[in-house]
Amino acid sequence: MAGGHVFHRSTGSRPPLAAGGDGIFLIDADGRRYVDACGGAAVSCLGHRHLAVVAAIAEQAAQLEYAHTGFFTTDAAEELATSIAEMCPGALDRVWFTGSGSEAIEAALKLARQYHLERGETARSRVIARHLSYHGNTLGALAAGGSAWRRAPYQPLLIDVSLVAPCFEYRFAEPGESPEAYGQRAADTLEQEILELGPETVMAFVAETVVGATAGAVPPVPGYLKRVREICDRHGVLLILDEVMSGSGRTGTFLACEQDDVVPDMVTLGKGLGGGYQPIGAVVCTRAVYEAVANGSGALKHGQTYNAHPVGCAAALAVQRVIREEQLLDRVRQAGNRLADLLNQRFGNHPNIGDIRGRGLLLALELVADRSTKAPFDPALTTHQRAKEDAFERGLLIYPSGGTADGRLGDHILLAPPYNVTDGELDMIVDLLGETIDAVLPS
Repeated sequence: MAGGHVFHRSTGSRPPLAAGGDGIFLIDADGRRYVDACGGAAVSCLGHRHLAVVAAIAEQAAQLEYAHTGFFTTDAAEELATSIAEMCPGALDRVWFTGSGSEAIEAALKLARQYHLERGETARSRVIARHLSYHGNTLGALAAGGSAWRRAPYQPLLIDVSLVAPCFEYRFAEPGESPEAYGQRAADTLEQEILELGPETVMAFVAETVVGATAGAVPPVPGYLKRVREICDRHGVLLILDEVMSGSGRTGTFLACEQDDVVPDMVTLGKGLGGGYQPIGAVVCTRAVYEAVANGSGALKHGQTYNAHPVGCAAALAVQRVIREEQLLDRVRQAGNRLADLLNQRFGNHPNIGDIRGRGLLLALELVADRSTKAPFDPALTTHQRAKEDAFERGLLIYPSGGTADGRLGDHILLAPPYNVTDGELDMIVDLLGETIDAVLPS
């Protein structure tokens, strides 16, 4: 195999070569099959080599591979935008396509700023986000995130973003505090920050509907997002929900926030939108946000070379068509319930599994040194990384991360299998994960 010139994530060694895919399996150059229980980073929502999507990509590439949005639109972009608008709740009906989730967050932040400028509220430039959040790795998206270890090297380059309390019941609810009371307390930190900064200076609050990589599939408690929506409305602040990981059907509805009966001013999508078949992301905004620009300057002062890429849009359109035709949102709900049950049966009383949580097919296990006190493992043990390596040797791909508890301490394992996962594959995931947990955790 030729090589040696790719700048890999880890410079210490070259990772194994992925040579093929088949449903839930990835296949390496030696023919070994790995159960992809995480879809990479919760990306592969239909698994690998879904032939209907492959055919749609080939057809679009043969017809038209690229057209710059400064000159043309395409059927693929128009049809995908219509499909997304029809699936979104409320007045979310205008779609700006990007090449990734990070780019979608960047575009949303710029659109938020321009929205206020178009309305004459020029002082609104401040962004509020949450600790233990993640919104991408471009500088603007990284600044809006609350992942301490990801931010640290680039702190001097980041815009000033205020970080408020996350909604993380397992870690931050008081003993005896109801979920609703905790949710109101967590949401109230947003209002306190808005008042401290001055409401006339705040342009947007950015939050993941279900927190993904940084804290591990943390859903909002009942009432939290409704309270956040009320606070934003009261102070004229735009609510941007990041559903790059949790949206596009991952939690059993097209948008995760549908389950909280909340409609944001903007929502960002990625990952499952195109299922990994092509790089694509999107910002979906309400009619009111769009019309502020349309009736003002008439143009969004932002753009990138691969906005609304025809092949990317065709791939995403095919992915969403498969989800609809195969009724996979129903399957996500059924499979998510089954996976949660299997995880609780296998690990519910494990002394080093502190919490099993999530929504739909976005689930996580939080690993702890002491279940009764919730004490995290010493980060020097790199528990999550050892779990990843052990699982890999067993032919299981999981998505672990550290810093779960406070940005430095804490470990979790994230699972995000494809929407069309079978019951037998779910059993296999939990059996292999059980072997890894037994091998890696001390009890």
